[in-house]
Amino acid sequence: MPLSRKLAAEFIGTFWLVFGGCGSAVLAAAFPNNLGIGFAGVSLAFGLTVLTMVYAVGAISGGHFNPAVSVGLVAGGRFSAAELGPYVVAQVAGAVLASGAAGFSLAGGFASNGYGEHSPGGYSLEAGIVAEFVLTFIFLFVIMGATSSRAPAGFAGLAIGLTLTLIHLVGIPVTNTSVNPARSTGPALFVGGWALAQLWMFWIVPILGGAAGGLAFRFLETTGEEQQARPARAA
Repeated sequence: MPLSRKLAAEFIGTFWLVFGGCGSAVLAAAFPNNLGIGFAGVSLAFGLTVLTMVYAVGAISGGHFNPAVSVGLVAGGRFSAAELGPYVVAQVAGAVLASGAAGFSLAGGFASNGYGEHSPGGYSLEAGIVAEFVLTFIFLFVIMGATSSRAPAGFAGLAIGLTLTLIHLVGIPVTNTSVNPARSTGPALFVGGWALAQLWMFWIVPILGGAAGGLAFRFLETTGEEQQARPARAA
């Protein structure tokens, strides 16, 4: 598959993730007259965007839509490091375009990620670091397992989308849930100020968590293969 087509797929997939996920947070989460979708609805929106795009373009680009996923897959031996840079550029470009496409109001932080006074639940930087690292670690661990040759065919998108939904159910009160540097960058560029000042954490920590998750599953997978290849001992 030509790299240009892979990058187009990543651009579109990340656009949809940010447009659908952040759009639901800005437009529908706190809709008047108790008609808002709340945290649960926003969590489901993020999960559905990934689920739908994994099935739509996963066969073209692998369906990363997230620099932390791309880094984690490199660490896990599933993705070429030579394509990492272009993938990240395409993902960030898609996220930025999605954040500005609908002209959402900047009131309420524009679905930006934050910690301290900008955390929905007032959680500290340290709490945000722990949450973003652990949640991204698990996300990559599930992605690696769901896309393994030993996993049931055809269900990877479902497992990945539901995992992202659960991640948001846990993480929205802490940081508004990033686990995706591109998703964090798009809104932050429009909000500016505090959102840009805190953006460093939503690049460094998810990438570290993703790399750790990819490495952890790679270790388990390799160990399992070695044990299977080892000849059985006679009784």
